[in-house]
Amino acid sequence: MKLNRLRLRAVTAMAGLALAGSVALSGAASAETYKWITSKPQGANDAQAISTQWMVDEFKRRTGGEHEIQVFWGGSVAKVREIPDALSAGAGDFGDIITPYFQDKFPLNNAVGFFIPQPNSTIQIALMMQKWHRVYPQFDAEMEKYNLKAIGFRPLENYGLICREPIHSLADLKGKRIRTYGFAYPKIVEAMGATPVSISSSEAYEALQRGILDCSPIGPALARGWKLDEVAKYYVKFPFGASFGHLIAMNRKSYDGMPDDVKAIVEGLGREYAMRYAVDLEVQIAEVLAEWKKTGVEVIDFPIAEAAALVDDAGVQGIRKTWIDKADAAGLPGADIAAELKF
Repeated sequence: MKLNRLRLRAVTAMAGLALAGSVALSGAASAETYKWITSKPQGANDAQAISTQWMVDEFKRRTGGEHEIQVFWGGSVAKVREIPDALSAGAGDFGDIITPYFQDKFPLNNAVGFFIPQPNSTIQIALMMQKWHRVYPQFDAEMEKYNLKAIGFRPLENYGLICREPIHSLADLKGKRIRTYGFAYPKIVEAMGATPVSISSSEAYEALQRGILDCSPIGPALARGWKLDEVAKYYVKFPFGASFGHLIAMNRKSYDGMPDDVKAIVEGLGREYAMRYAVDLEVQIAEVLAEWKKTGVEVIDFPIAEAAALVDDAGVQGIRKTWIDKADAAGLPGADIAAELKF
């Protein structure tokens, strides 16, 4: 695929503060249009699409309308698994990378994906990722290898299980077929006494409908988004914690080429993005839970003590040690970072 960039070179800088909300221009400036590539469909009524549009609108407002971001929605430039390479090559300036799909490429930045279950919420994971990038240069260096820079973080919601049958305890999970992906989920499902089944998100609806799957790990907002609640009417609050989802990334050359004041705006928006997204997500989750009361989806609590005991399983511990070893090899205090993710 031919990779095209849609940018104009800035010839002068602007002056201003990113968090002030408006920018006073000093001297003549040449407008620049940056390109955001995403697999999200335009107009999707979910927190991911809503917060993306918020960031785009705020960027234009905070640059006084002098610069803007054009979003190429729905995989029109690159499909979901093509985005990191497309962004690296300059097909876009901004993009959202679904990090769990690239755990071998970005192992450090996928730390959370090795520690399931873990006790942190969406906003806690976002703040944790911000801190790690601020304190440990190895996280940024991993992105720099691919001409990328992380500017924001979009953890997913707290995950549970959506199931075809009611699940009240580990005994009910024995022998169940559960969708898995990545490194940690297969091991935790095996520890449950269930069978891990590798199926993509897009295939989960039919798999649940046909009984190929009994359950799938997911949060309420995503369950509604994928319409899994049409074919599985029991949502089990298994305490997986928030899954790490997406890096909001930039092509590093695009970032480096920005005037300092525009960089400051981008960095400020990246810090604010997590809170804005988390609020939008909580609103959406509340709406879904209210809707489920009307559509007959039953929400079931799961014993936290039973879930916590699964962490001691040798397979689960082995996956956690895999990440700690990778972190140690990169010069990071792997065990110290892992302690923040212990259940």
